[in-house]
Amino acid sequence: MTANQPVTVSIRREVDPERIPEVTAWVQAGINRANRYPGFLGSGWVRAGEDVHVWHMLYRFSSEATLDAWEHSAERADWLATGEGLVRSERSRRRTGIEGWFDEPPTGSIPVVDPHATSAPDDLPPAPPRWKQAVTIWLGFFPVNLAFTYLISPVPGWIELPIWLRVLATTLVLTPIMTYWVLPFITRSLRRWLAPRTT
Repeated sequence: MTANQPVTVSIRREVDPERIPEVTAWVQAGINRANRYPGFLGSGWVRAGEDVHVWHMLYRFSSEATLDAWEHSAERADWLATGEGLVRSERSRRRTGIEGWFDEPPTGSIPVVDPHATSAPDDLPPAPPRWKQAVTIWLGFFPVNLAFTYLISPVPGWIELPIWLRVLATTLVLTPIMTYWVLPFITRSLRRWLAPRTT
């Protein structure tokens, strides 16, 4: 797990159906508090229907460190204490690493839920198959690496450098380009292929 990658937390909470207005206010209060913490990238919550008491919540922080700062804060502990009795059961999961590149964007990361269903998805949508992830990364990496190789080849003395130094320079330049521009673009472009929706 890379420390500076965004981390998404998916939480499934079964709440007291007799106290829905209190739960709603409590959840919103937690979001408002988290929003004041450095590294907070967004959140959302959804119910499967008016009569369903299983809620699904997502929030994302920019790194493990910023997430840990929030999760171990006195402010969060105080907020959780105010919800005592509102939640009957809870389970959560974190997602980071390479699968995080294939998540829905933070602004739309609430699972799509059938309003007539009696339950909702337990977690984040599954990541695409590994082979699709590999194809996607290759589709981004090949043209970027090729373009960089053509651009850098005429530089005097480049070919004479030790191979380890050339690889080091190449990866130092291409890694942020892939992470911040190419992979987000490729995954958005291939979204329907990576995660086809079933009807």
